[in-house]
Amino acid sequence: MKTWGAGRIAAFVLSAAAAWPTGALCHETRGEQHLSKIGPAPEFTLTNQVGKRIALKDLRGKVLAITFIFASCADTCPLLTAKMAGLQDRLGADFGPRVYFVSITVDPERDTPEVLKRYAGAHRANPAGWAFLTGTPAEISEVARRYGVFYKKTPRGDVDHTFLTSLVDRSGTLRVQYMGIRFNPDEMLRDLQSLSGVAKAR
Repeated sequence: MKTWGAGRIAAFVLSAAAAWPTGALCHETRGEQHLSKIGPAPEFTLTNQVGKRIALKDLRGKVLAITFIFASCADTCPLLTAKMAGLQDRLGADFGPRVYFVSITVDPERDTPEVLKRYAGAHRANPAGWAFLTGTPAEISEVARRYGVFYKKTPRGDVDHTFLTSLVDRSGTLRVQYMGIRFNPDEMLRDLQSLSGVAKAR
């Protein structure tokens, strides 16, 4: 499994031909107003771990963290999911009502809803605030492309892919992206809280 860099990036190209994040910007200030407004988050409708179809628009009003993984990954994906599970715990009661995680598979042929449900359980994912999504190969290819994630099957059956976590605000605007898995979880927690209004309230 390849890890394609680390850090937070704040520019995004949404085009019909290709989608790829460009440029890098680390924010020292923490309020929501200091996070870039990259553009409308690409829409999708996929199937969650209990077989229900979920659209991005269904999640309006919540701050989203969208990641891409696959269940049979033996190294990097579990590390990313564990890191997100740690953030889930730190968000406490705000996880679910205010902040919601979405993990999209890049291996739709193998990652059925049942497989993703087992994966979610193995990583202590709270289903009240965390959806693991799959779809047809065409659906997954399109949503990955639109979010700037590139992937390909290897001869041994694994999937090499970019690791890109996208934060979407309550109105459906893409605000910031973290590349790789070595991002600072404290920084992401502050971003999630500021976008959800929690940081200001506390």
